[in-house]
Amino acid sequence: MKQLNNIPPLPRGHEITWWVCRALLFLWGAWGLFTGYTSEFIQALFAIAFTHLWDLFQLFGGRTFIARTPYQLQTMLNCYICFACVVGTTINTRTSFAHIDVPEHIFAGYMACVGAFYLAEIMQGKGQKLKISVHAVFSLCFAVTVLVGWEFYEFTMDRLYGFVMQHGEAANSGGLTDTMCDLIFGSAGALIGMLLEAFRRTGLIGKNRKEVRRRYLEKKSEE
Repeated sequence: MKQLNNIPPLPRGHEITWWVCRALLFLWGAWGLFTGYTSEFIQALFAIAFTHLWDLFQLFGGRTFIARTPYQLQTMLNCYICFACVVGTTINTRTSFAHIDVPEHIFAGYMACVGAFYLAEIMQGKGQKLKISVHAVFSLCFAVTVLVGWEFYEFTMDRLYGFVMQHGEAANSGGLTDTMCDLIFGSAGALIGMLLEAFRRTGLIGKNRKEVRRRYLEKKSEE
């Protein structure tokens, strides 16, 4: 991938991962189309479009904060979309296994929280730095808000169009149980993401952690 707007080129491993996810989504959608699941084909088209968000941001967002969105977030998003569609939707529609959404919500919470760390940096702009603890609190709150917003969406779709995204009716507690479990698992994923990202940024874990730790302690002493 060519370099745009002084943005480093996409590493080969990430680019391959993106195209593998897109290929799996296309094959899954085509299979659904030829086996009578037209909705899965439409879902696959929208999913493939979302796997190109980073590319579109670089092309049309050169003068906005969106252009500074790291490609690692798109890689996580692509893997999540691929798993949720190819694995999650297939299992939900073709088997009686009812717990595939557990890893989906955990990973969604983790991804939202890590993404919020980068969002906080982008919103600050150059020359303005928040403490890691503030980053962590903001990221956790942001991720939980995203999770609540998704439950709003599920509730709205169920009531307006008769879907069963919440696996329950108004007359029983099935929908409430599903919603609360989704929020609990998603919040657990967000908490994991918050801790791991905070530890990585303070040099407690991750690559070059000794150098990161040294720079972190130097900045902290200056403050």
